[in-house]
Amino acid sequence: MTSQSAATLRSRYVEQAASDLEENRRRQQELAEKIKMLKQEEGLLVDILTLAERYEASSDPSRLPEQAQGEPALTPEESGSGTVPAGTGAPARRTASRGTPAARAGRTAPRTAAKGKSRQPLLGDLLRDLLGQYEEPRLAKELRDELLEKHPDRNPTPQVVRNTLEALVAKGRIRRHKQQRSVMYSLVEPVGRQDAAEDGAGASRG
Repeated sequence: MTSQSAATLRSRYVEQAASDLEENRRRQQELAEKIKMLKQEEGLLVDILTLAERYEASSDPSRLPEQAQGEPALTPEESGSGTVPAGTGAPARRTASRGTPAARAGRTAPRTAAKGKSRQPLLGDLLRDLLGQYEEPRLAKELRDELLEKHPDRNPTPQVVRNTLEALVAKGRIRRHKQQRSVMYSLVEPVGRQDAAEDGAGASRG
């Protein structure tokens, strides 16, 4: 190795070392700033915990929750904790557990409302009722228009009506008829009505 090549190699080492030293000091500065921020965050968290401990120590444990402070106090008869004659403790507890008439009405009101909602007829039943008024097949659009007219509180989309009709077809409750590009539906008559119609037709031929 010549002296020139050795000097070149030494120069490269020096440049690399200087570059690494600069990068090392830059990273040290970044870490020092990050440590400083973490120290500040640590002090803030310690202050928060200290304030929380002081608040718990100064608060009155006998105070009721805020939601219970505005509630009226129960009378001995309502709470069931009052003095009662001997031998009547069990009925008193049963009476207290049942609550006042207003409380019983409050408990039964949601049930009544739920029953009222469940009485609303299903869309499939309404469509079958409409089909039962006609002997010829009907289009889904015609059924939807008639449904909106007779039941203004119901507003199903055309797609929902078609899906419901197809579900009834799959269950065998209505029939699907294809006429050119149109799809129509008719009601499947019960077996008893079909037998009666066939008997009537036979009698007329006889």
